[in-house]
Amino acid sequence: MTLNGWLQILLFFAIILLITKPMGIFMAHVFNREKTFLDPVLRPVERLIYRLTRVNEEREMRWTEYAVAMLLFSGISMLVLYALQRLQGVLPFNPQQLPGVDSSSYLGSSFNTAASFTTNTNWQSYVPETTMSYLTQMAGLAYHNFVSAAVGISLALAFIRGIARKQSQTIGNFWVDMTRAVLWVLLPFCIVGALLLVADGVPQNLRPYDKAQLVDKTNTTEQLIAQGPIASQEIIKEWGTNGGGFFNVNSAHPFENPTPFTNLLEMLAIFAVSAGLTYTLGRMTGSQKHGWAIFAAMAVLFFVGIFVSYWAEAKGNPLLAGVDQQTTALQSGGNMEGKEVRFGLANSALWATITTDASCGAVNGMHDSFTPLGGLIPLVNIMLGEVIFGGVGAGMYGILIFVILAVFIAGLMVGRTPEYLGKKIESYDVKMAMLYALIFPLVILTFAGISSVSPGFGTSQLNNGGPHGLSEILYAFTSGAGNNGSAFAGISANTLWYNTTLGIAMLFGRFMMIIPMLAVAGNLASKNVVPPSLGTFPVTTPLFTTLLVSVVVIVGALTFFPALSLGPIVEHLLMNAGQTF
Repeated sequence: MTLNGWLQILLFFAIILLITKPMGIFMAHVFNREKTFLDPVLRPVERLIYRLTRVNEEREMRWTEYAVAMLLFSGISMLVLYALQRLQGVLPFNPQQLPGVDSSSYLGSSFNTAASFTTNTNWQSYVPETTMSYLTQMAGLAYHNFVSAAVGISLALAFIRGIARKQSQTIGNFWVDMTRAVLWVLLPFCIVGALLLVADGVPQNLRPYDKAQLVDKTNTTEQLIAQGPIASQEIIKEWGTNGGGFFNVNSAHPFENPTPFTNLLEMLAIFAVSAGLTYTLGRMTGSQKHGWAIFAAMAVLFFVGIFVSYWAEAKGNPLLAGVDQQTTALQSGGNMEGKEVRFGLANSALWATITTDASCGAVNGMHDSFTPLGGLIPLVNIMLGEVIFGGVGAGMYGILIFVILAVFIAGLMVGRTPEYLGKKIESYDVKMAMLYALIFPLVILTFAGISSVSPGFGTSQLNNGGPHGLSEILYAFTSGAGNNGSAFAGISANTLWYNTTLGIAMLFGRFMMIIPMLAVAGNLASKNVVPPSLGTFPVTTPLFTTLLVSVVVIVGALTFFPALSLGPIVEHLLMNAGQTF
């Protein structure tokens, strides 16, 4: 680890801290339907959308209706994306004449991709530049990057309203929330971000792939140079914490991420909305200190993760005796396998931590090539529920579930009914919160367990044996259920088994967890606020932040520690003993 590396990490976090308040205030104005500087342009567009779709913007929904609207919209959108993939061979904007997905050997890939982009996962078991046409990339994948992110933001705002409102039977209007999320929060920032990326060298065109003549013509005489509408998809994949790249190597590709500036911009985009929502929470609930307390809990977990990841990668592999892993001609480094030289060690470890703290999944290095402990951090970040800032919206409602559990535990310790911002936390709320917390490990461990003992369709797709092979399987289903999308790419997941089971894991990890969350929101909205008493546990103090961090870590550690012990932890011990996999 170097001082320069830590200065880069601290610079990133300082910028996130600076933009948290303005982003939070802006989103509070947007979803409280207060005036913003974008209203003169966007408000007429919003009214036209409601007129065409016959949405009554003044009508609000109970939590059950909100959930049904969200499920119907997501289900229909998924079917449209599935059909678009299957039919892309006969549709326009396909200069490479790519066939329909699943028309060759990609068994179940169209289902997997439709589930993946609908759930904001963006897991890609295919090679994008040789599989998806420009139309599928733009009208299918990029479209879902916007609307799946908007759904997450809408759900977070519904939960915040449930906390803030008193004796209310409604938590907002899904159609209005989603429309405003797209028009105000996602689209304007992505237009500006895409232009910045284009200015720094990211392609944006509809040309056929170029052909380059090779100097060495031993095996072939030319090479195809893939290009296309990259910048427009690149910025929303980060701003909306989606993660699916135009290229197979994602943001490690120089066309997606060519310079240190684009690298910083894309990392900032991953955290910007999620960090801002902590301030939105404080503003809408009337307790700004509570919003900052949650931000502090996320920050603590973030810095622990980046410290371990950076330390492990800087230390390098002890088995490479006689190889100087501490310095190179270009930058300080340790384990540089799978990392881009132009970004170096600090930015690779930082990106891996950020993308798994959030449910983004975009990568600028290969997680499968990290050291065992360096790879453990991305895996654990997802297992903790991706509540360390988290995906847009999903991180906020995920951390609020842990807040419910934390104040419940605090209430048990003082022997009284727990309260959260004046709302009594009762058995129904705790049951729904625990259901949310238990669905996630159930999906991961069930599918990973079956795959790890099934040679015919599970372990046969691994490129590594032993504990690293187990880590590849565990990471795949953790990433799927956590709607992250990154991978230990040593696993060949483009098979019928993995395409199907990972698609199911994504759907369960998204929608089966949303239902109990909305149930908590609806129940909280119906309650009256009681004045604080001497037994009320304050949720604005360092003690609360400490308790919240402890609950997040304990729930993840107790649930997944046995599996982690058999995977990256034992791999680390065996590496130090002289064995690799």
